Amino acid sequence: MKQNNRPFLWNFTLREALLLGFCATFIILTRAALRLHFSIPGHSMFFMMFFLLMSRAAVPKLGASTLVGLISGLICMLLGMTKMGPLIIANFILPGVIVDIACALFPGALTKWWSCLAIGVIASASKNISGIGLDLLLGMEREIILQHVLVTTAGSALFGGLGSLLAPAVIKRLQANRLIPSG
Repeated sequence: MKQNNRPFLWNFTLREALLLGFCATFIILTRAALRLHFSIPGHSMFFMMFFLLMSRAAVPKLGASTLVGLISGLICMLLGMTKMGPLIIANFILPGVIVDIACALFPGALTKWWSCLAIGVIASASKNISGIGLDLLLGMEREIILQHVLVTTAGSALFGGLGSLLAPAVIKRLQANRLIPSG
């Protein structure tokens, strides 16, 4: 049977778009499952970073992780899974953009644990930029904003780094079995 490789959206084939949609779905499902109130800031970044890195490995094209972040953020906002409103989209897009940029600059980064850890920590910490904007819009004092940002950034970076450490082993196994592209 002949395979259809025509571009579907943003130069992605239908197969690639489906893979990215599955990654976005898994981010939303894990976020819904982790709505339990652990009182630990950043715990949802564990699976988010894992699936953002997996999306870039499954579809090694510029914009893959950003598209997954956009789709996840929009669905999260539409389902009312946030108190931030439309600003939640930035919490999903910014880590996706950082994953895309890092993978474009360092092509073999997703198969090394140390580079995945660095990408996960930086991308997870970036999600708090929109939180700073929200705190400023609410008129909070700068000292409180600084404390809030330090605690949430540290938690996000910790869990994002831990989640990104899972990705290289899974990516190598999928590449060895030729389920995702190598390189």
